Amino acid sequence: MKNLLPLILVLLFAACNKDLPQNAALPELKNRPFVIGPEDEMGNVLSMYESLARQIEADPKNPEARLSLAELFMQEARISGDHGYYYPEALALVEAVLVEQPEKNLKYRALLDKASILLSLHRFSDALSVGEKALPLNPYDAGIYGVLIDAHVELGNYPKAVEMADKMVSIRPDIRSYSRISYLREIHGQVNGAIEAMKLAVSAGYPGMEQTEWARLTLGHLYQRYDMPDSAMYHFQMALAARPNYPFAIAAIAGLEAEKGNMPEAEKMLLKACELIPEVGFFVEWASWEKKKGNTQKADQLSRDILDMLADDDRSGHKMDLEYAHVYLDLLDDPQKALSYAMKEYAARPENIDVNMALAQIYQRIGDQGKNAGTPGKSSAHGVERSGVLQL
Repeated sequence: MKNLLPLILVLLFAACNKDLPQNAALPELKNRPFVIGPEDEMGNVLSMYESLARQIEADPKNPEARLSLAELFMQEARISGDHGYYYPEALALVEAVLVEQPEKNLKYRALLDKASILLSLHRFSDALSVGEKALPLNPYDAGIYGVLIDAHVELGNYPKAVEMADKMVSIRPDIRSYSRISYLREIHGQVNGAIEAMKLAVSAGYPGMEQTEWARLTLGHLYQRYDMPDSAMYHFQMALAARPNYPFAIAAIAGLEAEKGNMPEAEKMLLKACELIPEVGFFVEWASWEKKKGNTQKADQLSRDILDMLADDDRSGHKMDLEYAHVYLDLLDDPQKALSYAMKEYAARPENIDVNMALAQIYQRIGDQGKNAGTPGKSSAHGVERSGVLQL
C-alpha cells in the first residue's frame, strides 16, 4: 500500500485540479513529487486548496480566502523546498489584500503574513518595518512578537529581540515562543537553558506536524553542537519516525553518520534528502564531501549547480548573499569573491553575529587577520548558522 501511495496522491491531485474552477488569476498548488510527512497530509492540503479556490472563484476579492491561500503556500514552501514559486505567489496574494484597505483585523493578519514572507526571503529590514506597522493593530497577539524577534535577531538587535521574546512568552508560551527563547539563550551561552526551552517547544507541538518536527530537529542539532551525538541521533530518528521522508531529518542523520566516519551510509542518506527537495544546504554538504574525497570535478560541478540554485532564488526575490559567500569561500576557494558577497550582507546587517563571523573567516583565509568588519564581541559570539531555529 505504501508503494502505491505516491501514485494515489498524484491521481487525487490531478482529479482535484480537473474539477477546480478555471481562474487564470489563481496560482496553482504544485504536486509534491514525493510523499513527505503523514500519509493524510497532502490529501488535507489538496482539500483545503480546493475549498479556497472555490471561495475565490465565487468572490475574487475574498480577503479571508486569499490570506488562507497565502498561508497554505507559505507552509508548502517550507515542506516542498520550492521557495522560488510559493513565496512570491504568497506575497502577491497578501499584497492584493492590502491594496483593498481591509478592516483592522484583516489588515493585521495580512501584515503579519507579509512580514513572515519577507523574513523567509531574507529581507529582514523590510520585515521589521512591516512588523512594526502590524504591532499597534494587535499588540496582544503573540505572533507579531515572533516576527519582531526574528527580524531583530537577523539584524543583530539582540537586546531588542530578548525584550520581544519576554513579551511573546508572557502572552502565549507555546512551540513558537519556546523555540525563540531557546535560540536567544544559546547565543548568550546558556546551553542547558537552551536545551530545556527547546524540549518545551517540542512537547508543546503536535507530533508529525512540520513545525513540531523542525523543533525536534533543532533540539537534536543543539545536542550535536555540544558533543552529545547519541541524544542528537535519538531526536533525529524520532523526527523521521513522526514525519516519514522528512528530508531535514534524513540529512541530519547523514551528518552524524559522517561524523562517525560511516561515509557510505552518510552519502546514501544525504543523496536521499537531495532527491526529496532542492534544499541548497544539502547540496553544499554533498559538494563539501566530494571535495574532501579529492573528487574535485564532481565538487566543482555541484558547486556550479549550487550557484544556479542561488541565482534562481535571487530571481524570486530571495536574498542569498551570505550563502554565496560561503560557497565561494568553502567550495570554490575564492575568498575575494566571498568577501564581495559578505560585504553586501554586512552593509545590510552589520550587527549580525553570523555575518561578522563569516567575515572573520574570510579575512583569515585571505591572510588579513587584523582586519575584521566586526568587533571581537560580535565575531566571537556563541555559535554559527543558527538562524534556522527561528520562523516557527
